[in-house]
Amino acid sequence: MPDGPNARPPSNSGGRPNRKLRSRITTDGLDRVAHRAFMRAMGLDSAAIARPMVGVVTTEGEMTPCNMGLANQADYAQRGIVEAGGTPREFRTISVSDGISMQHQGMKFSLLSREIIADSVEAVVRGHAYDALVCFAGCDKTLPGMMMAMARLNAPSVFIYGGSMLPGTRGGEDVTVLTAYEGVGGVLVGTVPEEEVNALELVCAPTIGACPGQFTANTMGMVSEALGLAPLGSSMIPAVFAERQGIARRAGRAVMAALERGGPLPRDLVTRTSLENAAAVVAATGGSTNAALHLPAIANEAGIGFDMDDVARVFDRTPLVADLQPGGRFLARDVHGIGGAPVVFRLLMEGGLFDGNALTFTGETMADALKGVPDPDGEIIRCKGDERSPDGGVIVLKGNLCPDGALLKVAGLKSAYFKGPARVFDEEESCNAAVKAQEYTDGEVIVIRNEGPVGGPGMREMLGTTALIYGQGRGEKVALLTDGRFSGATRGMCIGYAAPEAAVGGPLALIRDGDVIEIDAAARSINVLLSEEELAARRKAWQAPDPRRLGGALEKYARLVGQANKGAVTHSGGVEWDWEE
Repeated sequence: MPDGPNARPPSNSGGRPNRKLRSRITTDGLDRVAHRAFMRAMGLDSAAIARPMVGVVTTEGEMTPCNMGLANQADYAQRGIVEAGGTPREFRTISVSDGISMQHQGMKFSLLSREIIADSVEAVVRGHAYDALVCFAGCDKTLPGMMMAMARLNAPSVFIYGGSMLPGTRGGEDVTVLTAYEGVGGVLVGTVPEEEVNALELVCAPTIGACPGQFTANTMGMVSEALGLAPLGSSMIPAVFAERQGIARRAGRAVMAALERGGPLPRDLVTRTSLENAAAVVAATGGSTNAALHLPAIANEAGIGFDMDDVARVFDRTPLVADLQPGGRFLARDVHGIGGAPVVFRLLMEGGLFDGNALTFTGETMADALKGVPDPDGEIIRCKGDERSPDGGVIVLKGNLCPDGALLKVAGLKSAYFKGPARVFDEEESCNAAVKAQEYTDGEVIVIRNEGPVGGPGMREMLGTTALIYGQGRGEKVALLTDGRFSGATRGMCIGYAAPEAAVGGPLALIRDGDVIEIDAAARSINVLLSEEELAARRKAWQAPDPRRLGGALEKYARLVGQANKGAVTHSGGVEWDWEE
């Protein structure tokens, strides 16, 4: 057909009536002349305008090594989309590096960035009426942010995690950024020479990609597969491996197939069943405590009530089968070498802990898709009957200190019980100063409050503090309790996400230096040993802090955000966009 100022896009593409494509709102009809002119200015001809418009979004950028390289993978997805008869539309969104924002006020923007990512993807896809979506993400909050956007938009979608970095080597052993973090603590107590930490800095992060242990990024990468949103076997492939290009290309073709079929859509995939599957995978692999924050947030987008209590029930019935850092020895690269995340899925499914009726984005059931997956190797992933522990690597604690729950990673924890006097800090900075100066005592419960979603605002994570304590050789000689977050790399007796938080009147606001706190992981309990009468008297005397005039994104976030046990979400969720209104 001729292509020129009077040309019109054909009325259909690939046998699919254009009226069924959302993008026809922007392309069809005389009153869309100006719209088409803008598209032609981007190099699209009539044939390209007539095809389905598929958004390809990444968090590519130089903010963090996790996201460098995503644009290359997205290029291959665009090729797959074109091969399958679509027109790809590339765009990018933000990322905040936890590694670089750690231990200063910048960390307040980390969890907030999850909402900005979801909101920005929504704005572009709804604003331009794209028909489908392929999402690439590489860093902690970018993964759940993208998955939240997919569930919110409910257009045919595929998710691709960009992969982790390879570890460095030092003295013939694998080293990671966590090795360097904890080495700083060793320097402060004189057990590690400063020259050693300086040498680690040069070798511990040798490639692009996310942190290589079962920290938040790799945990949520596995979650993306368990929810059916990502290709099975994709998450554990290191970022620099060339096979990622083929996966991305196939994802581009797959999203076009989903568009042609009309599904499954993200809300067909994100169900209570798949959320429980994902929680089981987190527990079985000793994954990041942050997953218990992100799973409820993804569920909220699909209109499903799934909170920390739901996560806890799955965690409690799921054995720990993986020997992965930070509580174990191995890395994502090693899991990929034995068959990837599907090895864990099949093992759990055969034990009745992972429902094979859940769907993948191809429309297959998990049970069918997992046929032919290898058996566990017995070391990286333990076999049935040889589990590392009978319940999961992450648990939920409740009691008079955290009536709505708090999270503790028990993978690698030597003792399940701790009791000691509280040492209270009203923000992270004063605690960090005390830890650096070693102004704390073995046996204490270090409390950092006013760092929750509202109080921070932004719920900073405390890896800097916990790594220093661990590096000082005191990782389980003290406990740490906070209404803030922890990194997936945190280890030791560290309890976070305490809900409700101090800033909204949670019990942490009432604690004083010297109050005795008892933590019993086996009993799933955490309590301050005070009478109900004493707590009631303190609550009566407590005064809520005056709202701070923060301005900008933090002020908006503090006004909207909910509590950690519900996912720290900022909107009601579950609404279906009406494209015809």
